[in-house]
Amino acid sequence: MSKALVVIDIQNDITKNYRGIIDRINSAIDWAQSYQMQIVYIQHNNISVGTRTFKPGTKGAELAPELHVVSDNIFVKTKASALTCEAFTEFIDKNEIDEFYVCGADAVGCVKSTTYNMAKTGYLVHVISDCVTSYDLKKVDEMLKYYEEKGCEVKRLDEYITA
Repeated sequence: MSKALVVIDIQNDITKNYRGIIDRINSAIDWAQSYQMQIVYIQHNNISVGTRTFKPGTKGAELAPELHVVSDNIFVKTKASALTCEAFTEFIDKNEIDEFYVCGADAVGCVKSTTYNMAKTGYLVHVISDCVTSYDLKKVDEMLKYYEEKGCEVKRLDEYITA
């Protein structure tokens, strides 16, 4: 079985708080690459009528330019959980991935839904606590506790790097 780092929704339309974690996410990418983990990027596309953010084909839906993109493992989802993307779940099966390290946005939205569903499916899930952000930063600590309650391990990046 193998491991993957999953970077969720670090796109141009997540401008409010991702800049505060982008350097650590890039460090996590470098760390995962040094351990030959699969590195996966998840992009959200909002297909709701009248949407103004994450609109397919717009600059806002593109991965943030500061993000280190080191693989072609880029998957597009239209719902909160990355596991709703059939191409991503096929990639997981094909590569026999059973352990995930997760970072990204939004802690109360897509990160929450993805980690919950991964843990519920039986995968081993690690949330890199200082590589997760939210539109509402006051809710991040609450979400980190939620992830732990749902069976995820939650640690800072330096704790994984030095382990």
